[in-house]
Amino acid sequence: MAAATLALPSLSINATSKQPMNRTAKMKLSWTPYDLELKHTFTISGFSRNTTPVVLTRIEYDGLAGYGEASLPPYLGESQASVIEFLKKIDLSGFTDPTHLEEIMTYVDGIAIHNTAAKAAVDIALHDLAGKMIGAPWYRMYGLDKQDVPDTTFTIGIDSDEVVREKTREALGRFNILKVKVGGPDDKRMIEAIRSVTDLPLSVDANQGWKDRRQALDMIFWLKEKGVVMVEQPMPKMELDHIAWLTGESPLPIFADESVQRLTDVERLKGVFSGINVKLMKCTGMLEAWKMRNLARALGMKVMMGCMTETSCAISAASQLCAGMDFADLDGALLIGNDCFDGAKLENGKIIATDLPGIGVIPNRELHFARD
Repeated sequence: MAAATLALPSLSINATSKQPMNRTAKMKLSWTPYDLELKHTFTISGFSRNTTPVVLTRIEYDGLAGYGEASLPPYLGESQASVIEFLKKIDLSGFTDPTHLEEIMTYVDGIAIHNTAAKAAVDIALHDLAGKMIGAPWYRMYGLDKQDVPDTTFTIGIDSDEVVREKTREALGRFNILKVKVGGPDDKRMIEAIRSVTDLPLSVDANQGWKDRRQALDMIFWLKEKGVVMVEQPMPKMELDHIAWLTGESPLPIFADESVQRLTDVERLKGVFSGINVKLMKCTGMLEAWKMRNLARALGMKVMMGCMTETSCAISAASQLCAGMDFADLDGALLIGNDCFDGAKLENGKIIATDLPGIGVIPNRELHFARD
């Protein structure tokens, strides 16, 4: 099953590249910290924030440059300082072919445990670079139809009725499904506030906020009556027995978020959750995300492509492998006011990848990358 489901696209530079391989060229990794400014205060079960720190990366090779990103929400446990410290340990001089993604990322992954967002920043930049060398976007190399993507949700954080209604009105005419952060004491109030404005389908994300499985089940039945179509991470991530019971009784599909990080988590969650939420920042990037998607499908599980608050760099990378998934939550770049890349765009409620090679992005302002 592993050979059949985890297979990566075959990258043959000699057969398809628009740029001949320069065997003497070296890869140069550099980076820059950047702070994302949220358009609205973002509140979930547990904390609120107005900014999200990221570290942007660039890998240069033979006149080409690939871009990547590490997004660092508080719960990941990474910071700009920790990402930069990790990136300083990376020496790409021993690799002569940037398209040898498996080989390079095995080395990067082995430098230290955790640091998944830092690793994703390298992975995404490598994919962007490799795609530019080959002259094709990744969705095409995956054999996907970029139009065959689910509607992306638009996230509404926990807030007052007035702000919730304002955010809901902001989404009307642009999105076909909304995502509501719940898991607090006022979940029903939040839903009713949205329902006073629209009858669009809803998904909910409890961020581990519900503690009692029977109360959670009662809430899910109520949510279904209110037009909710899926539930994400209803209970604490380690309470798998309770979650398995809840999934078995629930009238709605239950997706893992905090409970699933990397490829090694997927198989043990079969029968516990209906599906998994794949995020590049949790799983070290596109290479492993593709494997997680395929393994989940082979196990009969649903798949969702998610994101953190990110620029269009990481969102565009995620958009490359979103086709054919059951749900998408790729609104991260739409929640910020200082996106520094142009890339995948919102079209009729869907995030659609560009046809540019690689991950499909172009910086829209001057960024100063360095190694210190």
